[in-house]
Amino acid sequence: MGVGSIACAVKEGVKLYVYNIRAAHVEKSKNLAMQKALQDAMSQGLSSKEAAKQATKAGKKAAKLATQKAERITGPIISSGWDFFEVVYYGGTMSEGFFRGKGTLLGAYGGGFFGEQVLGKFGYLVGSHLGGYMGGRIGLMVYDVANGIHYVLRIIEGKELDKKLTDSEF
Repeated sequence: MGVGSIACAVKEGVKLYVYNIRAAHVEKSKNLAMQKALQDAMSQGLSSKEAAKQATKAGKKAAKLATQKAERITGPIISSGWDFFEVVYYGGTMSEGFFRGKGTLLGAYGGGFFGEQVLGKFGYLVGSHLGGYMGGRIGLMVYDVANGIHYVLRIIEGKELDKKLTDSEF
């Protein structure tokens, strides 16, 4: 197993850990709100069924608020930074690292958002990973296209310069 494979495995492990921190925060907030609502309802003398219903409603509301307040960008930022430094470490240019990192950031954030809409917490986890991977690849493609256009423009400028030099000699 090479250094690159080990670095990639560590990166994926860090991403999983950070993405799961958010899910654990939401779950903890939900459970605390449910416990408090259940205690309040029971102390008011409500039936067990009605108390459970109120606790469930309070838990859903707390989970929604915790999801909105959670720092969802932590995982994608770590992933983006890691991709940037990985490109630079392996001899890539700073602009190549910037494009890959930016693609990873946008892909992980967007993939997590859409994945959560479809599959909930598991969708956020899967969407963030797939979105980050695809975003990084798209970022590299954008870099390659921009680099190719720059190369073509340099060739065209060189030919025009050669033509001007040949015309001025005669």
